Amino acid sequence: MNIQEYFGRISYTKPHKDADLQTLTAIFQHHIQSIPFENLSMHCGEAIELDLQSTYNKIVRKKRGGWCLEINHLLFWALQELGYEVCILGANSYEPAEKGYTAEINHILLKVVIQGDPYIVDAGFGGAYQMWQPLMLISGKDQPQVPGIFHLMDDDGIWYLEKVKRKHYIPEPSNNDIPDTPELGNIRKIYRFTLEPRHIDDFQELNEYLQVSPDNILRKKSICTLQTTNGLLALVGWTLTEMKYNYKEDTDLVDITTLTDEEVEKTLKDKFNIVLENKLVP
Repeated sequence: MNIQEYFGRISYTKPHKDADLQTLTAIFQHHIQSIPFENLSMHCGEAIELDLQSTYNKIVRKKRGGWCLEINHLLFWALQELGYEVCILGANSYEPAEKGYTAEINHILLKVVIQGDPYIVDAGFGGAYQMWQPLMLISGKDQPQVPGIFHLMDDDGIWYLEKVKRKHYIPEPSNNDIPDTPELGNIRKIYRFTLEPRHIDDFQELNEYLQVSPDNILRKKSICTLQTTNGLLALVGWTLTEMKYNYKEDTDLVDITTLTDEEVEKTLKDKFNIVLENKLVP
Protein backbone atom coordinates (compact mmCIF):
# COMPACT_ATOMS: atom_id res chain seq x y z
CA MET A 1 0.00 0.00 0.00
CA ASN A 2 1.39 3.28 -1.16
CA ILE A 3 0.11 6.80 -0.51
CA GLN A 4 1.46 8.02 -3.88
CA GLU A 5 -0.52 5.29 -5.63
CA TYR A 6 -3.63 6.47 -3.75
CA PHE A 7 -2.91 10.06 -4.84
CA GLY A 8 -2.64 8.81 -8.42
CA ARG A 9 -6.04 7.13 -8.07
CA ILE A 10 -7.69 10.39 -6.95
CA SER A 11 -5.62 12.60 -9.33
CA TYR A 12 -4.15 14.61 -6.44
CA THR A 13 -0.86 16.34 -7.26
CA LYS A 14 -0.67 19.27 -4.82
CA PRO A 15 1.68 19.48 -1.81
CA HIS A 16 0.62 17.58 1.31
CA LYS A 17 3.34 18.37 3.86
CA ASP A 18 0.95 20.00 6.32
CA ALA A 19 -1.88 18.05 7.95
CA ASP A 20 -4.06 21.19 7.80
CA LEU A 21 -7.68 21.90 6.85
CA GLN A 22 -6.82 23.20 3.38
CA THR A 23 -4.99 19.97 2.46
CA LEU A 24 -7.73 17.82 4.01
CA THR A 25 -10.42 19.64 2.00
CA ALA A 26 -8.47 19.28 -1.26
CA ILE A 27 -7.79 15.55 -0.76
CA PHE A 28 -11.41 14.98 0.28
CA GLN A 29 -12.77 16.68 -2.85
CA HIS A 30 -10.46 14.68 -5.12
CA HIS A 31 -11.55 11.51 -3.29
CA ILE A 32 -15.31 12.05 -3.79
CA GLN A 33 -14.88 13.12 -7.45
CA SER A 34 -12.73 10.08 -8.30
CA ILE A 35 -14.10 7.21 -6.21
CA PRO A 36 -17.78 6.36 -6.84
CA PHE A 37 -20.13 5.34 -4.07
CA GLU A 38 -21.23 1.98 -5.49
CA ASN A 39 -22.57 -1.43 -4.44
CA LEU A 40 -22.02 -3.15 -7.80
CA SER A 41 -20.01 -6.02 -6.27
CA MET A 42 -23.10 -7.54 -4.68
CA HIS A 43 -24.91 -7.33 -8.05
CA CYS A 44 -21.98 -9.02 -9.80
CA GLY A 45 -21.77 -11.98 -7.42
CA GLU A 46 -18.60 -10.65 -5.71
CA ALA A 47 -18.10 -10.74 -1.94
CA ILE A 48 -17.13 -7.48 -0.22
CA GLU A 49 -14.27 -7.92 2.24
CA LEU A 50 -13.67 -5.30 4.92
CA ASP A 51 -9.95 -5.72 5.46
CA LEU A 52 -7.92 -2.70 4.33
CA GLN A 53 -5.75 -4.59 1.83
CA SER A 54 -8.83 -5.88 -0.05
CA THR A 55 -10.38 -2.40 -0.04
CA TYR A 56 -7.12 -0.83 -1.25
CA ASN A 57 -6.73 -3.37 -4.07
CA LYS A 58 -10.34 -2.93 -5.18
CA ILE A 59 -10.52 0.87 -5.11
CA VAL A 60 -6.95 1.98 -5.81
CA ARG A 61 -5.60 -0.79 -8.07
CA LYS A 62 -8.78 -1.99 -9.80
CA LYS A 63 -10.18 1.57 -9.97
CA ARG A 64 -13.52 0.60 -8.49
CA GLY A 65 -15.65 2.43 -5.96
CA GLY A 66 -17.28 1.04 -2.84
CA TRP A 67 -19.85 1.72 -0.16
CA CYS A 68 -19.32 3.72 3.04
CA LEU A 69 -17.49 0.90 4.87
CA GLU A 70 -14.87 0.72 2.10
CA ILE A 71 -14.61 4.34 0.95
CA ASN A 72 -14.31 5.87 4.42
CA HIS A 73 -11.98 3.11 5.63
CA LEU A 74 -9.61 3.87 2.73
CA LEU A 75 -9.81 7.60 3.51
CA PHE A 76 -9.17 6.87 7.20
CA TRP A 77 -5.96 5.01 6.24
CA ALA A 78 -4.80 7.80 3.90
CA LEU A 79 -5.40 10.54 6.50
CA GLN A 80 -3.56 8.53 9.15
CA GLU A 81 -0.62 8.11 6.77
CA LEU A 82 -0.56 11.89 6.28
CA GLY A 83 -0.39 12.55 10.02
CA TYR A 84 -3.98 13.58 10.73
CA GLU A 85 -5.61 12.86 14.08
CA VAL A 86 -8.53 10.81 12.79
CA CYS A 87 -10.97 8.27 14.22
CA ILE A 88 -13.88 6.18 12.91
CA LEU A 89 -17.44 6.84 14.14
CA GLY A 90 -20.68 4.91 13.57
CA ALA A 91 -24.06 6.36 12.53
CA ASN A 92 -27.71 5.37 12.19
CA SER A 93 -29.04 6.59 8.84
CA TYR A 94 -32.48 8.17 8.47
CA GLU A 95 -35.05 6.13 6.52
CA PRO A 96 -37.56 8.54 4.93
CA ALA A 97 -40.05 5.72 4.25
CA GLU A 98 -39.99 4.71 7.93
CA LYS A 99 -39.83 8.33 9.14
CA GLY A 100 -37.12 7.35 11.61
CA TYR A 101 -33.50 6.34 12.13
CA THR A 102 -32.33 2.74 11.82
CA ALA A 103 -32.23 0.80 15.10
CA GLU A 104 -28.72 -0.50 14.35
CA ILE A 105 -25.63 1.43 13.33
CA ASN A 106 -25.38 1.08 9.53
CA HIS A 107 -22.97 3.82 8.45
CA ILE A 108 -19.35 4.75 9.05
CA LEU A 109 -17.90 8.29 9.09
CA LEU A 110 -14.73 9.99 10.31
CA LYS A 111 -13.86 12.63 12.87
CA VAL A 112 -10.68 14.60 12.18
CA VAL A 113 -9.16 16.98 14.74
CA ILE A 114 -6.97 19.79 13.39
CA GLN A 115 -5.25 22.12 15.91
CA GLY A 116 -7.86 21.23 18.51
CA ASP A 117 -10.84 21.80 16.20
CA PRO A 118 -12.99 18.72 15.38
CA TYR A 119 -14.46 18.14 11.90
CA ILE A 120 -16.79 15.50 10.46
CA VAL A 121 -15.50 13.97 7.24
CA ASP A 122 -17.69 11.51 5.30
CA ALA A 123 -16.86 10.48 1.73
CA GLY A 124 -19.26 7.54 1.76
CA PHE A 125 -22.84 8.76 1.74
CA GLY A 126 -23.14 9.22 -2.01
CA GLY A 127 -26.01 10.79 -3.91
CA ALA A 128 -27.32 14.28 -3.28
CA TYR A 129 -26.58 14.13 0.46
CA GLN A 130 -22.83 13.79 0.05
CA MET A 131 -20.93 16.64 1.76
CA TRP A 132 -18.24 18.28 -0.37
CA GLN A 133 -16.14 19.69 2.46
CA PRO A 134 -15.37 18.71 6.06
CA LEU A 135 -18.05 19.98 8.45
CA MET A 136 -17.09 21.80 11.62
CA LEU A 137 -18.41 19.83 14.60
CA ILE A 138 -20.53 22.73 15.85
CA SER A 139 -24.15 22.44 16.89
CA GLY A 140 -26.79 24.59 15.19
CA LYS A 141 -24.53 26.38 12.67
CA ASP A 142 -25.55 26.48 9.00
CA GLN A 143 -22.63 25.33 6.84
CA PRO A 144 -23.31 26.21 3.18
CA GLN A 145 -21.63 24.06 0.52
CA VAL A 146 -22.19 23.58 -3.22
CA PRO A 147 -24.68 20.67 -2.71
CA GLY A 148 -26.69 22.71 -0.19
CA ILE A 149 -26.68 23.90 3.41
CA PHE A 150 -25.65 21.26 5.96
CA HIS A 151 -25.97 21.55 9.70
CA LEU A 152 -25.22 19.47 12.76
CA MET A 153 -27.31 19.44 15.93
CA ASP A 154 -26.14 18.09 19.30
CA ASP A 155 -28.79 16.67 21.61
CA ASP A 156 -27.16 15.48 24.82
CA GLY A 157 -24.26 13.72 23.08
CA ILE A 158 -26.25 12.46 20.10
CA TRP A 159 -25.41 14.41 16.94
CA TYR A 160 -27.78 14.82 13.99
CA LEU A 161 -26.71 15.69 10.43
CA GLU A 162 -29.30 17.42 8.24
CA LYS A 163 -29.35 19.20 4.89
CA VAL A 164 -31.58 22.00 3.61
CA LYS A 165 -33.09 20.79 0.33
CA ARG A 166 -33.34 22.67 -2.94
CA LYS A 167 -36.01 22.45 -5.62
CA HIS A 168 -35.48 20.14 -8.61
CA TYR A 169 -36.05 21.31 -12.19
CA ILE A 170 -36.65 18.34 -14.52
CA PRO A 171 -36.80 19.43 -18.19
CA GLU A 172 -38.80 16.37 -19.30
CA PRO A 173 -40.60 14.80 -16.34
CA SER A 174 -41.04 11.04 -16.63
CA ASN A 175 -42.56 8.33 -14.50
CA ASN A 176 -39.17 6.96 -13.45
CA ASP A 177 -38.08 6.84 -9.84
CA ILE A 178 -35.99 9.91 -9.12
CA PRO A 179 -33.30 9.25 -6.52
CA ASP A 180 -33.66 11.61 -3.57
CA THR A 181 -37.05 13.05 -4.50
CA PRO A 182 -37.61 15.89 -2.02
CA GLU A 183 -40.13 14.96 0.63
CA LEU A 184 -42.48 17.49 2.11
CA GLY A 185 -40.67 20.06 4.18
CA ASN A 186 -37.37 21.73 3.56
CA ILE A 187 -35.04 19.73 5.81
CA ARG A 188 -33.72 16.25 4.96
CA LYS A 189 -32.47 14.29 7.95
CA ILE A 190 -29.37 12.25 6.95
CA TYR A 191 -28.12 10.36 10.03
CA ARG A 192 -27.40 10.54 13.74
CA PHE A 193 -24.18 9.52 15.49
CA THR A 194 -22.21 9.72 18.73
CA LEU A 195 -18.54 10.57 19.17
CA GLU A 196 -17.66 7.11 20.52
CA PRO A 197 -14.56 5.93 18.59
CA ARG A 198 -15.05 2.72 16.60
CA HIS A 199 -12.82 0.17 14.89
CA ILE A 200 -13.45 -1.24 11.41
CA ASP A 201 -13.91 -4.70 13.01
CA ASP A 202 -17.03 -3.33 14.73
CA PHE A 203 -18.65 -3.25 11.27
CA GLN A 204 -17.83 -6.81 10.13
CA GLU A 205 -21.27 -8.11 11.06
CA LEU A 206 -22.95 -5.18 9.30
CA ASN A 207 -20.83 -5.77 6.19
CA GLU A 208 -21.97 -9.39 6.04
CA TYR A 209 -25.60 -8.59 6.87
CA LEU A 210 -25.98 -5.92 4.17
CA GLN A 211 -24.77 -8.37 1.52
CA VAL A 212 -27.42 -10.99 2.34
CA SER A 213 -30.40 -9.10 3.81
CA PRO A 214 -33.12 -8.84 1.12
CA ASP A 215 -34.76 -5.86 2.87
CA ASN A 216 -32.04 -3.24 2.56
CA ILE A 217 -31.88 -0.79 -0.35
CA LEU A 218 -28.36 -1.93 -1.30
CA ARG A 219 -29.65 -5.45 -2.08
CA LYS A 220 -32.74 -4.15 -3.87
CA LYS A 221 -30.99 -1.70 -6.19
CA SER A 222 -27.66 -1.55 -7.99
CA ILE A 223 -26.29 1.91 -7.23
CA CYS A 224 -23.35 3.92 -8.55
CA THR A 225 -23.02 7.64 -7.77
CA LEU A 226 -20.17 10.07 -8.29
CA GLN A 227 -19.75 13.73 -7.39
CA THR A 228 -18.73 15.94 -10.34
CA THR A 229 -17.25 19.45 -10.35
CA ASN A 230 -20.75 21.00 -10.44
CA GLY A 231 -23.16 18.28 -9.36
CA LEU A 232 -23.78 14.57 -9.34
CA LEU A 233 -24.04 11.46 -11.50
CA ALA A 234 -26.23 8.61 -10.25
CA LEU A 235 -26.93 5.27 -11.91
CA VAL A 236 -29.65 3.38 -10.02
CA GLY A 237 -30.70 0.19 -11.81
CA TRP A 238 -31.16 1.33 -15.41
CA THR A 239 -31.89 4.97 -14.52
CA LEU A 240 -29.12 7.53 -15.05
CA THR A 241 -29.64 10.85 -13.26
CA GLU A 242 -27.36 13.81 -13.97
CA MET A 243 -27.76 16.65 -11.50
CA LYS A 244 -26.33 20.14 -11.79
CA TYR A 245 -26.36 21.96 -8.44
CA ASN A 246 -27.83 25.47 -8.18
CA TYR A 247 -28.55 25.64 -11.90
CA LYS A 248 -30.91 28.50 -11.00
CA GLU A 249 -31.23 30.12 -7.61
CA ASP A 250 -32.13 27.43 -5.07
CA THR A 251 -32.87 24.97 -7.90
CA ASP A 252 -30.93 21.91 -9.11
CA LEU A 253 -31.21 20.81 -12.74
CA VAL A 254 -32.09 17.10 -12.97
CA ASP A 255 -31.74 15.15 -16.23
CA ILE A 256 -33.03 11.55 -16.22
CA THR A 257 -32.38 8.85 -18.84
CA THR A 258 -33.44 5.19 -18.89
CA LEU A 259 -30.68 2.94 -20.23
CA THR A 260 -30.63 -0.46 -21.89
CA ASP A 261 -28.47 -3.29 -20.48
CA GLU A 262 -25.77 -2.54 -23.06
CA GLU A 263 -25.81 1.17 -22.23
CA VAL A 264 -25.40 0.45 -18.49
CA GLU A 265 -21.99 -1.13 -19.08
CA LYS A 266 -20.90 1.66 -21.45
CA THR A 267 -22.11 4.36 -19.03
CA LEU A 268 -20.18 2.81 -16.14
CA LYS A 269 -17.03 2.96 -18.25
CA ASP A 270 -17.54 6.40 -19.83
CA LYS A 271 -18.99 8.36 -16.91
CA PHE A 272 -17.77 6.49 -13.80
CA ASN A 273 -14.49 5.04 -15.14
CA ILE A 274 -15.55 1.58 -13.92
CA VAL A 275 -14.86 -1.63 -15.82
CA LEU A 276 -16.38 -4.65 -14.07
CA GLU A 277 -14.71 -8.06 -14.04
CA ASN A 278 -18.00 -9.94 -13.66
CA LYS A 279 -21.42 -9.51 -15.26
CA LEU A 280 -23.64 -6.90 -13.59
CA VAL A 281 -27.29 -7.72 -13.09
CA PRO A 282 -28.89 -4.28 -12.63
